Amino acid sequence: MEKSFTSFLLIVLLLLHYAMVGLAMTQSNITTDQLALLSLKSQIILEPSHFLDESWSPTISVCRWVGVTCGSRHQRVKFLNLSNMSLTGRIPGELGNLSFLVSLDLGSNNFHGHLPQEIAHLHRLKFLDLSVNNFRGKVPSWFGFLHHLQVLNLGNNNFTGSIPFSFFNMSTLEILNLNFKSDWKPYKP
Repeated sequence: MEKSFTSFLLIVLLLLHYAMVGLAMTQSNITTDQLALLSLKSQIILEPSHFLDESWSPTISVCRWVGVTCGSRHQRVKFLNLSNMSLTGRIPGELGNLSFLVSLDLGSNNFHGHLPQEIAHLHRLKFLDLSVNNFRGKVPSWFGFLHHLQVLNLGNNNFTGSIPFSFFNMSTLEILNLNFKSDWKPYKP
């Protein structure tokens, strides 16, 4: 009787230990996502609707923030949709830390500057809409590292140069919009 109680107690303690470790890992992952999104918020210099000011707060669960949808299994950010919000600012490299992100829609805003290379770390990304912004410079070659990408919309930006050869690495790509405001050249082998 005493031996079975000891075994039962040991099993309960082990289960409790694994539950606590899992909870700590989940909390750490949510913190990583929260820090990435707060970094984006800090780079936004104009936000007329004030949705982000009101809901993007460290005291509110990141999964309840405007434009954010988390996965039910891991409670990690899977979808980020800030399209048509008249946001002005830059995209920080920390956005590349949203490792569970499947869909990123920042279209129809006023983001500007160069796209950070860290976005290439978003290996699960299937949908990326950066259209109708003011991104400049050459079209980044790192898009070729986004092997799961199905939709890429870069239309109506100010990219220059030719389309990188690495675009041919995106074998799952179904929709591609490269309708640029500026003069660009297609890739010529």
